[in-house]
Amino acid sequence: MKKKVIIIGLIFMSLFTLTACHKGEEKLTDAKRFKEEYESLNDIKRKKDGKKIRSITISDDNPFIYKDASDIVDAINNKETFVVYFGFADCPWCRSVIPTLIEVANDLGLDEIYYVDVKDIRDILEINDQGEISTTKKGSADYYKLLELLKPVLEDYKLTDKDNNEIDTNEKRIYAPNIVSVVQGIPTELESGISKKQTDPYMKLTKEMKRETYNKFKCSIKCVVENNTTCTKDKAC
Repeated sequence: MKKKVIIIGLIFMSLFTLTACHKGEEKLTDAKRFKEEYESLNDIKRKKDGKKIRSITISDDNPFIYKDASDIVDAINNKETFVVYFGFADCPWCRSVIPTLIEVANDLGLDEIYYVDVKDIRDILEINDQGEISTTKKGSADYYKLLELLKPVLEDYKLTDKDNNEIDTNEKRIYAPNIVSVVQGIPTELESGISKKQTDPYMKLTKEMKRETYNKFKCSIKCVVENNTTCTKDKAC
């Protein structure tokens, strides 16, 4: 009888260990996937503009967890607290700030940042020859749900006509990069992290620019780390 109890106990311990290892592997896989996705584009020419893509180094233990737009919708509706990064791998502005975002997450002890690739899920609006706004590509259903849920912090979707006049589309937009802090289901802060001194996504980043980016992210993310619904960037800093 004792032998049976011992054997059963060992089986349960083995199953527990395998489950724990599997969970660890899943997180490591996302981190590795993100690293490979972004580093694979280092120094190659970007198809959209023919410019050389910024070379960046992503740490092996980066905090990014791949999510779909629907996952973020569910997380908000479930009143979760999290940080989500909206962007895509060849986005030049994104590549300017991602290494610093990882640094801030590590310094604040933030183990996970959700990552949603927005490149193909957004709608595209343009001004036609008649000066009217038309939709040339529809966004996904979950993208439109996100626009509604994140509306309090999102920026307006604006276009520029042939005379350089800014036209409001009366719609919000998830730009890239957009890093959104959500506390207990409430979107509290949106931050791009881009330094005011950075006028071109391909320009060399100075220490001052990186420091500004660091402080922007630190102030924005701190509210999530503290799980504080009344927290704002100004209060956090």
